Amino acid sequence: MATSMKKTSDWIFFHEIPSDVTVHIGGASFSLHKFPLVSKCGYIRKIVSNPTDSDPLVIEIHDVPGGPEGFELAAKFCYGINFELSTENISIVRCVSEFLEMTEDYAIGNLVTRSEAYLDEVALKTLAGAVIILQSSVNLLPMAEKVKLITRCIDTIAYIVTKENEFCSSRSADDLVSSSSHLKGIVDWWVEDLIVLRIDIFQRVLLAMISRGFKQNELGPILMLYVEKCLQGLEIHGKNKKKIDSKQEHEKRIVLETIVSLLPRERNTMSVSFLSMLLRAAIYLETTMACKLDLEKRMGLQLGQAVLDDILIPSFHFDGDTMFDVDTIQRVMINYLEYELETKNNQENDMEKVGKLMESYLAEIASDRNLLLSKFMNFAEHIPEQAKVSNDAIYRAIDIYLKVCMCIFFFLPFDL
Repeated sequence: MATSMKKTSDWIFFHEIPSDVTVHIGGASFSLHKFPLVSKCGYIRKIVSNPTDSDPLVIEIHDVPGGPEGFELAAKFCYGINFELSTENISIVRCVSEFLEMTEDYAIGNLVTRSEAYLDEVALKTLAGAVIILQSSVNLLPMAEKVKLITRCIDTIAYIVTKENEFCSSRSADDLVSSSSHLKGIVDWWVEDLIVLRIDIFQRVLLAMISRGFKQNELGPILMLYVEKCLQGLEIHGKNKKKIDSKQEHEKRIVLETIVSLLPRERNTMSVSFLSMLLRAAIYLETTMACKLDLEKRMGLQLGQAVLDDILIPSFHFDGDTMFDVDTIQRVMINYLEYELETKNNQENDMEKVGKLMESYLAEIASDRNLLLSKFMNFAEHIPEQAKVSNDAIYRAIDIYLKVCMCIFFFLPFDL
């Protein structure tokens, strides 16, 4: 603040005239002059027009967009001191000029008009510029919404991205379900700009893109990169749930629930491994049941593409509970069976693959000494008969389970 005040005194060229107004903004004080301020600033003019016993006049202004930095830029403009407009400061300049009523009613070519011209002619002509302005505008609410800065930035981004996408060749289904490790090679140049946005703004941008004709089933790579960035630090593949800051956990939960709501509705637009990762995170973060059930259904519809690692989801609760979340995978399997029944796909090869997968899963969970017999039997009974090539895998799983039970009973070491 001291530096800001010193800078202010340096650029005031009325140094030979004693200041007659002191403005307090967020802990900073500006010793200024009434005339240049009231000549362009309607907000200050209204205050000065009211009689006061204070000499010099002392004005305290709260909630100035941009704080001392924003007010200093507006004051410089009032004094006729040049400063460069840029994508980095234009959102502050536009909002503070609106707040201080620096309109054409008080001076021709006032700061509102100047900032609007820069936005229209320069700043909102490029995607990078619109993203930078959008990010800074988020910190200037509610004024940024009042002057429609956020809406205009979102519209600009949606327009540029949709136009760019129209010229891109259509991707194959294999590209659309690629794993996150290969994403950066298949996404467009503009995606890196979008994933830095706050989740609520990111959601508004994607919805604006869709309204302009961007295909929702092509959102997959964008959503995958956003999740990869925002959910870092979660140990969703381990066997212990580490405590994280409650605020951070809440933010990640909101991100995940929003991303799930944006997932394409079409089948096979997202990989099973990605859906599995989202489901693990949903269980870890304790999202809404609707969010978890949505992911379970999506996984069920594509269960024929899954491998064992995709369904070995930890329970994240180790107070005498099982190692793996058996109930969740059973619901995923039921979703698959219901889908097959409704659509009458009769894809025997797919059914056999799912059957083998479930048998492998049963053998894996059989070694869990905390798994109840009723839960083990219930899961085994849900594996459809038509999916079984033979009963060997089931017998092997039962054998493993019985060995574990015997070892517990006789306090013996367990060895398959």
